[in-house]
Amino acid sequence: MTVKVTAEIPVAAEARPRHVAIIMDGNNRWAKARRLKGVAGHKAGVDAVRAVVETCAREGVEVLTLFAFSSENWRRPADEVSALMRLFLIALEREVRKLHRNNIRLRIIGDRSAFNPLLQQHMDKAEALTASNTGLTLVIAANYGGHWDITQATQRLAAEVSAGRLQPSDITDDLIQANLSIGDLPMPDLLIRTAGEQRVSNFLLWHLAYTEFYFSDVFWPDFKQDEMIKALAAYAGRQRRFGQTDDQIAARSSQQ
Repeated sequence: MTVKVTAEIPVAAEARPRHVAIIMDGNNRWAKARRLKGVAGHKAGVDAVRAVVETCAREGVEVLTLFAFSSENWRRPADEVSALMRLFLIALEREVRKLHRNNIRLRIIGDRSAFNPLLQQHMDKAEALTASNTGLTLVIAANYGGHWDITQATQRLAAEVSAGRLQPSDITDDLIQANLSIGDLPMPDLLIRTAGEQRVSNFLLWHLAYTEFYFSDVFWPDFKQDEMIKALAAYAGRQRRFGQTDDQIAARSSQQ
């Protein structure tokens, strides 16, 4: 994929995040500002997804997780939900082979049981096609909620205890994490939310314990390459302490 970028990240590669998670917000407000129907904003948002995926892949980000459809989004008007499902299906059909050609691995997390069988089938095919790719891992969270993720992990562990294969005392943070949807991937280093909102909205609740947050006033359809570069540069300027003092971090850095 060829991308034109007018900004550069003024930091070394090691200061860039391994895993970026994004709450893509503002599609409806973008459309409303242009006196268009809400679905027009979601369609425009697909272009932003493409631009951000390309930028992250080029800049060496290992994992990009996008919050596409939350478990609460079913409460939206029926016609909007229906349009979103059609758009999701079209995007899978059109974009997956492009991802595959660019060595990008696609994973879809969330409760798929609520989606129609055709959409579930396309999800399975898209994941299977790209499963062996070794570049960027693109995670799409669809009908996903952080509460659901923790609950299903807990239920799985409870079943192991009930079957006698696990003792309650064996359950650790690491074991819970391993049973979450993306427990095998690095924890998110950077969470981006667009459109001026400053909340996590039930997204990756377990995973965000030490994540850096970046809030942008830009509506998602306008969050393209330059905006992504700004977010990565802002992250590079942060000092991540993980509970340590500045002196401890300085001492650790001097030993490296």
